[in-house]
Amino acid sequence: MTYQGVLTKMQTEYASPIQYYLVFENDFINMNQLLEKNISIEFVRYRCLNCGLDKPIYRQGFCKSCFFDVPQAADWIMRPELSTAHLGKEDRDLEYEKKMQLQPHIVYLANSSSVKVGVTRKSQVPTRWIDQGAHEAIEIVEVPNRYLAGITEVALKEHVSDKTNWRTMLKNDIEDENLVEWRERLKQYIPDEVMEYFIESNSETNLEYPVHQYPLKPKSLNLGKTPSYQGVLKGVKGQYLIFEDQTVFNVRSNEGLVVNIAIQ
Repeated sequence: MTYQGVLTKMQTEYASPIQYYLVFENDFINMNQLLEKNISIEFVRYRCLNCGLDKPIYRQGFCKSCFFDVPQAADWIMRPELSTAHLGKEDRDLEYEKKMQLQPHIVYLANSSSVKVGVTRKSQVPTRWIDQGAHEAIEIVEVPNRYLAGITEVALKEHVSDKTNWRTMLKNDIEDENLVEWRERLKQYIPDEVMEYFIESNSETNLEYPVHQYPLKPKSLNLGKTPSYQGVLKGVKGQYLIFEDQTVFNVRSNEGLVVNIAIQ
């Protein structure tokens, strides 16, 4: 069976284990059902997620001109402390920015490769943790807008990482941590204007991934250099497909690529 479509990040369902879906325009694939099957991935062309043109993807699924124009790729996406919608100030599209920034946000701790701090919209819990491949996570602050979440993250990342080591995450070379203790340890560094939003009492969420075999030395598949690949699927974690030969494919970092996927 063969499918063709433009890659976007896999949709997920919080279950035990996590359910993964590769969604195309007129079809979808439940990736959990493909474990132990031989799969081929073939690059066909580009399709920018904004303009739809066959132009090389620059970042986040957008061609270069769209990346520097659309509000979905503005700096405040990656650096929430730059959010200005709460002040009524436009960056690229104030209506969109108000919609996205002026809603409840969570500052969290997640253990993907080690303990890290992060920010997400409340509506994206636990999706954000799944996308990062975290096996445990906990909310520490719930604030009414993205700016307050951003300045909290900036303060806390002086004392805890804000990055995930993707190789460590995929190898599952991770130690369990007591995230409640981490939350209490970091409380003193939360900005004064955010302290009223601190979550005093909650427990961590544990996540289980559909992986039969973790890679010892993961090697990343780059469709730009290797436009056709075939392998046996052994697992899915974060936004990565894990294959028997230790090849891993980051679906999210290949958004905007049209591919053929054949299942044998």
